[in-house]
Amino acid sequence: MMLTDQLPATPEPDALLDAFVTWTTHQGIDLYPAQEEALMEVVTGANVILSTPTGSGKSLVATGAHFVALASGRRTFYTAPIKALVSEKFFALVDVFGAADVGMMTGDSSVNADAPIICCTAEILANIALRDGERADVGQVVMDEFHFYSEPDRGWAWQVPLLELPQAQFVLMSATLGDVTRFRDDLTRRTGRDTAVVSSAERPIPLTFRYAMTPLHETIEELLAGQQAPVYVVYFNQASALEQAQALMSVNVASREQRDRIAEAIGDFRFTAGFGKTLSRLVRHGIGVHHAGMLPKYRRLVEQLAQAGLLKVICGTDTLGVGINVPIRTVLLTGLTKYDGVRTRHLKAREFHQIAGRAGRAGYDTAGYVVVQAPEHVIENERAVAKAGDDPKKKRKLVRKKAPEGFVSWSEKTFEKLVEAEPEPLTSSFVVSHSMLLNVINRPGDAFAAMRHLLTENHEDRAAQRRHILRAIAIYRALLAAGVVEQLDEPDEQGRRARLTVDLQFDFALNQPLSPFALAAIELLDVDSPSYPLDVLSVIESTLDDPRQVLSAQQFKARGEAVAQMKADGIEYDERMELLEDITHPKPLEELLEAAYEMYRKGHPWVGEHELSPKSVARDMYERAMNFVEFVNHYGLARSEGLVLRYLADVYKALRHTVPDDAKTEELGDIIEWLGELVRQVDSSLLDEWERLRNPAAEDTSSAAPASAEEGPARITANKRAFRVQVRNALFRRVELAARREHEQLGALDPELGADGWADALDDYFEQHDEIGTGPDARGPALLMITEEQSRWVVRQIFDDPAGDHDWGFSAEVDLAESDEAGEAVVRVTSVDQL
Repeated sequence: MMLTDQLPATPEPDALLDAFVTWTTHQGIDLYPAQEEALMEVVTGANVILSTPTGSGKSLVATGAHFVALASGRRTFYTAPIKALVSEKFFALVDVFGAADVGMMTGDSSVNADAPIICCTAEILANIALRDGERADVGQVVMDEFHFYSEPDRGWAWQVPLLELPQAQFVLMSATLGDVTRFRDDLTRRTGRDTAVVSSAERPIPLTFRYAMTPLHETIEELLAGQQAPVYVVYFNQASALEQAQALMSVNVASREQRDRIAEAIGDFRFTAGFGKTLSRLVRHGIGVHHAGMLPKYRRLVEQLAQAGLLKVICGTDTLGVGINVPIRTVLLTGLTKYDGVRTRHLKAREFHQIAGRAGRAGYDTAGYVVVQAPEHVIENERAVAKAGDDPKKKRKLVRKKAPEGFVSWSEKTFEKLVEAEPEPLTSSFVVSHSMLLNVINRPGDAFAAMRHLLTENHEDRAAQRRHILRAIAIYRALLAAGVVEQLDEPDEQGRRARLTVDLQFDFALNQPLSPFALAAIELLDVDSPSYPLDVLSVIESTLDDPRQVLSAQQFKARGEAVAQMKADGIEYDERMELLEDITHPKPLEELLEAAYEMYRKGHPWVGEHELSPKSVARDMYERAMNFVEFVNHYGLARSEGLVLRYLADVYKALRHTVPDDAKTEELGDIIEWLGELVRQVDSSLLDEWERLRNPAAEDTSSAAPASAEEGPARITANKRAFRVQVRNALFRRVELAARREHEQLGALDPELGADGWADALDDYFEQHDEIGTGPDARGPALLMITEEQSRWVVRQIFDDPAGDHDWGFSAEVDLAESDEAGEAVVRVTSVDQL
């Protein structure tokens, strides 16, 4: 039954509530008291601040609010902090209301944007509020995870709609809001509506808290024996989570029957080399791993196995608090401190309750358990004291273990305070930016009055407001000086006393803010240069957020190689250390891009808020002719492969979305196809959903026609253009290794020929020539011959010798069926010889 089928003839409060309850009853859902109270307030038109524990059904209240707005003819917006949650909510609401009535807007995709129910990120709604103010077609706002209001970098987006949309009804939701008196009074004053606070400390599934003085492995074994699984073991770094999961392999977590069920559920799921093989061993043992560095398909597999009750223990990070939807009976925190990017500190009450609240899920459990481990050295010392007993001599000889250097300790008192503490009051994180001024200036009416309202009516204290006013004045003057804004002697027909002299796309501050700069920089490149396709790639990469772990790994690798070379050259230690300071990750086109950026920002001052960052990740992978697994292994990024793939997906989307068609040469098109297919074959979900949202009516969204996430990616050979690039890269990888005489690596790639076979052939080559070229000509189409047969390709890669004879090279076969099964080009070299 669709919820839209229950829309009453007249939107009277009682009729709306009765219709919604009829629908929930049909779904087999009984409303909790807090849900019913919140919905009663919503139907009367009041604002609602809903502060109830995790698992208490806030999402159902949100659905009810959208139903009320739809029945009343008001446009309603649902906001969440991350795109993944927005997307998840979009598809859930489509199931409830139908595709025609639900749309979605994020920075990089939009579908059915004129629908009466819109799912979007908080930043999207904030920019609508800034651009249109109370004229905005926004009748209701449901803000999920409202505690993000306090986030230093993003909290402004949760505050701006409250300031700029007085016509809207607000439903603010979170499990950890703290004292909301200020918000209740502020909303009532601004909107003229009553504001109801619906809160409940009573969870549908009660929690039991315990402080454990047993070693971690004993605590876990005790929980398993006490039927308190599934257990989520929470760490605050990814490495420790994986180490603990591997340590549990010695524990009999799952029975033979349970392991058989796991194997059946996994089926023919494709685990790639590296971390995939590790995860395969773990989950087959009943142990999961879950953190942001994993590939989405691996996280989803862990979630699905957990939802089926097949995983007894999951080791992961505190990202559990945002979005994971698995039945967890026990949350086991390994500590009460975390590194926040600046220092290691104790958890805040809000953070603790967000994590602890995941224990015990309605429909699965009757009770939830939260266990916190004492510090390891404290447990060891307590055990040593207990072992000494009452013997004075043993007590005197006792040597207590000290805490590790820099360790921030916690105790049972710390634990008890967190259990009893209310979440900290939310604090304002309002900021003034160029994009804020540009949006406000672009709206009809008096921009000066609108900015005065924003700057004096926000939730900051008076001293902070004065600082914001001074910054706004400085930004406005810079915009005037750059000619981006002009001040009018008389208001124009729309009441503007100032107006923009440039056109801004709707999402100019959201979807890669430096995209307009990228367009300008691409025009500076020589389209006839052999490096043009890769230079365009470098321009795009410079505008994207840094994948910090990848860049650190590249720098570490480069410095290691430099040290080895400097030692070989006899450079002294002190000089080596000085020279290493200048070695960083690769930055193609750095000088050109930085000079262009400085010139561009003179006419576009707002880009100064966004840092240009030359780097080479996708380009590095292409130039090294590596596939995904080879690249991850080369830089030791197994724990961060999800980050690597998300970055590559962002590069692909930016290339597709930003580079004009007339700037896409055939060679650049090959790179784009290669990159898209590489991402799809590793984890198709990252692109399939984006493509589906960009082209909701299209049957096929790429030349490969990717299958659904459940079915896995399409056959790699189906996208012939991308597959040819993969074959070309696989061959060129061997050319580069041959040029460096890396016989062992060549033998590993071609075991049938072996290192000795390669060495013998190359010795013959280097008797005639001094080197093998690896420049643009060496990987060009002129030196590659491909004969396509039904089940295989026969290829010949010719070496770029300095004499230009082009009579040396190697022959190979590409098995198409094996390539489809492996998700990458399977190449076998058959001979290395002179023709």
